[in-house]
Amino acid sequence: MFEQTFKRLDDVLWKEAGCTTELDYTEQSSWMLFLKYLDDHERDRQQIAELEGRHYSFLIDRKYRWKTWAAPRDENGAFDHNHALTGDDLIEFVDKKLFPYLAGFKQRADSPDTIEYKIGEIFGEIRNRFRSGYSLRDALELVDELQFRSQREKHEMSALYEEKIQRMGNAGRNGGEYYTPRPLIRAMIRVVNPKIGERIYDGAAGSAGFLCEAHDYLRTDNLSTSDLNTLQRHTFVGKEKKSLAYVIAIMNMILHGIDAPNIIHTNTLTEKVSDIQNKDRYEVILANPPFGGKERPEIQQNFPIKTGETAFLFLQHFIRSLKPGGRAAIVIKNTFLSNADNAAKSLRKELLEKCDLHTVLDCPAGTFQGAGVKTVVLFFTRGTPTQKIWYYHLDPGRSLGKTTALKDDDFADFVTLQATKADSAKSWSVNISDLDAESCDLSVKNPTKTDDTPLRDPEEILAEIAALDAESADILTTIRGML
Repeated sequence: MFEQTFKRLDDVLWKEAGCTTELDYTEQSSWMLFLKYLDDHERDRQQIAELEGRHYSFLIDRKYRWKTWAAPRDENGAFDHNHALTGDDLIEFVDKKLFPYLAGFKQRADSPDTIEYKIGEIFGEIRNRFRSGYSLRDALELVDELQFRSQREKHEMSALYEEKIQRMGNAGRNGGEYYTPRPLIRAMIRVVNPKIGERIYDGAAGSAGFLCEAHDYLRTDNLSTSDLNTLQRHTFVGKEKKSLAYVIAIMNMILHGIDAPNIIHTNTLTEKVSDIQNKDRYEVILANPPFGGKERPEIQQNFPIKTGETAFLFLQHFIRSLKPGGRAAIVIKNTFLSNADNAAKSLRKELLEKCDLHTVLDCPAGTFQGAGVKTVVLFFTRGTPTQKIWYYHLDPGRSLGKTTALKDDDFADFVTLQATKADSAKSWSVNISDLDAESCDLSVKNPTKTDDTPLRDPEEILAEIAALDAESADILTTIRGML
């Protein structure tokens, strides 16, 4: 129903000089979608209040409401082109009046977990990139066609928005920064198996894919009103450092049914892990922390194991943010399992001593588009030391790319075998007592796999090179003869 509208919106953004990348397209779509959602949300609340005989006070002053400036209507309910701002007047209103007004909500909000605070945070961090008021007018009229009034409409738009996030992730060099493959997330959630009443945390939320998928996993038709309220208000917590990802995370969770997402705009690593108290801990942690980042010395001082590697600092944070008995599933570079530096060895020892690292999922190359690293997923429970680790080597039987990405079916065998941690051609177990106590090397080494390709004789390789050189020379001679 809305797919063509999204495509037309992308066409408008593509032609706009101020928007040059998929990141810009998603950012600009997000702030317009957010304001349209907010308008629909407020009108729904107004109707409910009228039915109950109550007065409803709008959050947004009349002159800044969507129906006033973005999509004015005449007395017959038709779009009023005579009163619709456009051209330079529209750009001036948005840049100099609308955005400053909305940014001011942050100071006026009662607390950070209110929708007012989220409004202020979003519009204090992003800016309007449209330079043509005519392009912006076209975009606003397209967004006005979208509706957020029913669950079916929200569900369709959430799917379209996910596609937009995926394209944005694939377009960047660090695709995994914005987009973790949803089949991988869903497999991680099925293994961790969160329950209603447990708090779910992602300290490197990105576009909030883990929290959105966890919401969909828990949102079933037979939930009570109390359970729905718990799911809506007391379940999901995310933290995100980057402004664009923060805005996308808010919009993504709203489209998945969370009216006031508890996403905090902060650098998680600025928090001293020694200050984490039990009230700050969670039953479930799901995350894909940034790969390969380097943190400043003052950030490293917040952690007992000093390292510049961002992912290693996040892992320390996650271990200490779990409640006793809490479960975690964390994506990390596979080099963590075997790095010989002191920080990596110390962190592996801490993980094995403080937690039960019961499962390691070895992901294939190409799992993350645009990220040239291999990854593993660590599944662990805090409170008891590790005795045995179950490994699973994921092999989808094909090279992974944009058109051959991982699917849910690729994880079916893993999820099934993980329940009993059974051995197979792709899975095996390792006793901690068999590991080297000094290095705690956790490398993935499938004992059932044999190398079916013997090393070739050097003379054979040299002969093949010579044959290929001769073939190339013949082709060049033929081409010269044709000139």
